[in-house]
Amino acid sequence: MYFSDRIDAGRQLATRLGRFKDRDVVVLGLPRGGVPVAAEVADALDAPLDICLVRKLGLPRQPELAMGALGEGGVRVLNERVLRETGADERDLAAVEKRELAELDHRARRYRGSRPSVPLEGRTVLVVDDGLATGATALAACRVVRARGAARIVLAVPVAPPDWTARLGGEADETVSVRTPEQFYAIGQFYRDFTQTPDSEVIACLDRNRAAHGPVVHDADVRIPAAGATLTGRVAVPEGAAGIVLFAHGSGSSRHSPRNRAVAAALNRAGLGTLLFDLLTEAEAGDRARVFDTPLLAGRLAGATQWLAQRPEGGGLPLGYFGASTGAAAALWAAGDPASPVAAVVSRGGRPDLAADHLARVRAPTLLIVGGRDELVLDLNRRAGSRLRCENRLAVVEGATHLFEEPGALEEVAELAASWFTRHFRD
Repeated sequence: MYFSDRIDAGRQLATRLGRFKDRDVVVLGLPRGGVPVAAEVADALDAPLDICLVRKLGLPRQPELAMGALGEGGVRVLNERVLRETGADERDLAAVEKRELAELDHRARRYRGSRPSVPLEGRTVLVVDDGLATGATALAACRVVRARGAARIVLAVPVAPPDWTARLGGEADETVSVRTPEQFYAIGQFYRDFTQTPDSEVIACLDRNRAAHGPVVHDADVRIPAAGATLTGRVAVPEGAAGIVLFAHGSGSSRHSPRNRAVAAALNRAGLGTLLFDLLTEAEAGDRARVFDTPLLAGRLAGATQWLAQRPEGGGLPLGYFGASTGAAAALWAAGDPASPVAAVVSRGGRPDLAADHLARVRAPTLLIVGGRDELVLDLNRRAGSRLRCENRLAVVEGATHLFEEPGALEEVAELAASWFTRHFRD
């Protein structure tokens, strides 16, 4: 027995990888068990941590024995020897593959949520697991990483059989193992504690590393000339941002809205820029007629969009709208302009019905988010969705009311929005 647990294994492995400190490396852990090992390596090297999603294709009658593995991006690796010796047929393989594909998708959403993966292009990538047995999972992982543009792949594990490098067929540029014992039956025999790693631990490892290595956000107060007024706002753009989202607040609200600020902060953590600004001046905000003047608000939003597109902060990045309550109508009205450059729209508890005939003109993919207990607005959004001619989706946050004040409701809104923007900014 070489390791007390995965944390101990990770620390021992990190001592073998010290030469990679202060180099442009990314550490990828294979969920679940490889992630706590990888987290220790990433901490020691002060490197970003991410996951490499691969699923083992276990034999139906003996799940621990791998017929092969699946990876992100459609990678499929088969162990012909196991298939031949066990007599597994295509029907066995197809049934397991269908189940594991669904699990792969589920885990991607569970572990990453709306967060983008760490870029690998041109970088050295350390692929880490808690051990290597058949090698099918590691082989698939290396192929996934190579397909994502890694310049060099180092496969690192605490323990592996003596012939483990031969099993990889040169897929890794370098291999590192703390131990390679002659008597190797299963990875767990070398750990005192080899209990299954829960999803919560995987997510916690990623969150801790993300907090230490998250994107640097550059923010500044701005004044925006738009439609006969000068509007006050704050722009925040993370380094390497995938795009920028402009917020259109609802009636009686402002750029200081705690709900919009919470969503904006979550988008920043997900690598998206934000522009929170007031659609009306302080003098105008007291005029209820202006508060509900959708054409005026849409014109101001379009003016701010044009201003941002020409600013250094814009940098040619894709732009999107996040509209809340009546601000959703302004966002959809502005997006319905044939000249609108926006790539995606999200409405939170919105009143898209106030956008009237402009709904049918919207071309940007639109996500309508409504609380499950906000029955009137839910019905209005269903009707509005039937009038949209663009790609659209209605997402219902169960148990939430109009203000999404219930525990976890606003967090779900932020996750849905970040995922929608990230997806469509990259299309």
